[in-house]
Amino acid sequence: MTLFEHPFFPVGSAEPPVDDTGRMIQMMTGYWVTQVVRTAAELRIADHLHDGAATAAEVAEAESLDPDATFRFLRACASLGLAAPADGGRFESTSLLATLRTGTPDSLRDLALWGGAESHWLPWGRLADAVRTGRPRAEDALGAPFFDWLSTQPREATVFTNSMTAMTRNLAHQLADVIDIKDAEVAVDVGGAGGNLVQTLMRRHPGLNGQVLDLPHVGAEAEASAEHLGVADRFTFVGGDFFEKVPCGDLHLLKFVLHDWDDASCVRILRNCRESLNPGGRVLVMELIVDEVGAPGLAPLMDLNMLTLLTGRERSLDQFKAVFEEAGLRLERVTPSASLVPVLEAVSA
Repeated sequence: MTLFEHPFFPVGSAEPPVDDTGRMIQMMTGYWVTQVVRTAAELRIADHLHDGAATAAEVAEAESLDPDATFRFLRACASLGLAAPADGGRFESTSLLATLRTGTPDSLRDLALWGGAESHWLPWGRLADAVRTGRPRAEDALGAPFFDWLSTQPREATVFTNSMTAMTRNLAHQLADVIDIKDAEVAVDVGGAGGNLVQTLMRRHPGLNGQVLDLPHVGAEAEASAEHLGVADRFTFVGGDFFEKVPCGDLHLLKFVLHDWDDASCVRILRNCRESLNPGGRVLVMELIVDEVGAPGLAPLMDLNMLTLLTGRERSLDQFKAVFEEAGLRLERVTPSASLVPVLEAVSA
C-alpha cells in the first residue's frame, strides 16, 4: 500500500491514523506540517483572520502574496484545523490558529518561526550523519557551530531569543509555583536571556533582587522586560560568559542551559556557580529528565535536537547527579512542577 492508496491523516486532523501504515505516513510527512505552521506564522495569517473572515485574495493583498498560491495555502491550513471555511469563499480563524497571533501573552508565533527556521531545519536534515558520527551537524549545515553562527546572524538570533522566551513564558510561572526562595536576596539567572524566570520570581517576591548573566546582545531585551514588568529597580543585566565567571548570588538559576553542553562543559558551568554562591546558597537546575527506555515523552526527541544542533544532551537523574558531584555539588531534592520540567536543587558538597 502506498501513500496514495492509504487515507492520509495529517497532524492536526480530527481523525488520527488507525493503523501502522497510517501512523508511518503521518510521521513521514510531519515536516510538511512544520513548514505550514511556520509559514502561517511568518505571513501573520492569525492576525489577518482575527477580526473576521477574509478571502484568499484579501489576505494576499495584505501580505503581497500570489492570490492563487494563497488560496491553496489557506485550503491546506483548513485541512489541518488552522483555518475554517466561511461563506463567500472566505476563511475564518480557529482557536488553534489563534495561538499564532502576534502580541498576545501566550502567543506561540515566535516558537513556530524558530521550529521551521533554517538554523534549526538544516541541521536536522543531517540527523543520520549525527547518529553515524555522534557529533552535531550545525557546522556542516550552516558553516559554523550553532552559537557561533547565531552570533553573526542578528535576525536569526532575535528569532531564537524570542522563541526561547515564548517557550518558557508559561513555564516560568509553573516553575515559580514550586521554587522556594527561602531567605534569598539575590537570584542570578545564568544564561537567562530575556530574564523571564528571574523576573517572574521578582514579581512574586518584592524583596528579591535579580540578575541575568548572558551574552551582551540580549541585554536590551532583558532590561526592557524588567521595565515592562515593573522590576527594573531591582534588576541588573550582566553581559558575560558563564564559562568564565558567574556573579555572586544566593540562588543560581539554570533553565534549559545544561542540555546545550557536554558533561565537561556542564561541570565547568556548575563549578563556576558553586564558587560564586553566597554562604548557604543553592543551584537550581530546570531541565527535562530522560525516563526509562520506551517511556513516551518529549525528552528523547529533545535529546536528538541536542545531538543534531549542539554538543549537549538530555540527561537522566543519575547523569545529573554525576555532573553535580564532579562540580562539587550535591543534589538535595527534585521538585516536580505542573509542567514536564522539575526543579533540581543542589548545594555545595
